[in-house]
Amino acid sequence: MKVSIITTCYNREATIRDCIESVLSQDYPDIEYIVIDGASKDNSLAIINEYKDRIDKIVSEADGGMYEAINKGIRLATGDIIGLLHSDDFFYKKDRISLIVGAMDENGADIVYGNGLFVNKDNPDVIVRKWISRSFSRLKMRFGWLPLHPTVYVKRKCILRCGLYNENYRIAADSDFLVRYFYKAEFKIHYLDKYIVRMRMGGLSTDPKKMIQKWKEDLQIYRSHGFLPKLTLACKVLSKVPQYVEAKFINL
Repeated sequence: MKVSIITTCYNREATIRDCIESVLSQDYPDIEYIVIDGASKDNSLAIINEYKDRIDKIVSEADGGMYEAINKGIRLATGDIIGLLHSDDFFYKKDRISLIVGAMDENGADIVYGNGLFVNKDNPDVIVRKWISRSFSRLKMRFGWLPLHPTVYVKRKCILRCGLYNENYRIAADSDFLVRYFYKAEFKIHYLDKYIVRMRMGGLSTDPKKMIQKWKEDLQIYRSHGFLPKLTLACKVLSKVPQYVEAKFINL
């Protein structure tokens, strides 16, 4: 099965090289790599173009934000499986795509997801949060459970059925995407209990300045899907506390 990996980038000259090399070093032989740059004003595009012979598709043009860029990448993708690796992130090991494809094939799954580590943006060896996604259930989603978005790999046929990211949500479109695919649809989902990515703190989803806006969008999303929005959001926020606590012990 061909795997399409999409990276979106805007002014990430400090991290985009690590991200790209992480994808190119994967040992899985059939990867289509797509990089969507939002007309960066720094040196990001120059760095991306250093790898143009090894990146299948590069687009650099102004867009309306990350989710528009992701949708653009999905429309270009031709793989059987589609996943994301954000420009601040990198794979935990070089065999992660092989593990994902193997798990999907062995279990007949439509969607595979796993675990991830949030790391210090300046020193990725320092773990800040340890996200163990654990097993999926629809009931848990009503109490704030979501898998870690960048670990989610979806068969293209599922995206053709359930649609792209809702660009009306500027920060939390990933939450809406996950609820639609995990809760609303009836896909076969498999939890791969392995670390998939390391994610640098400071990205869109971890920026404290954006947190209030994200919570507002989360409330809209939960309401639109028939959840009890305040309860679901409260449970979601509280569920993150153990992730920080566990990470403290890792770095002792």
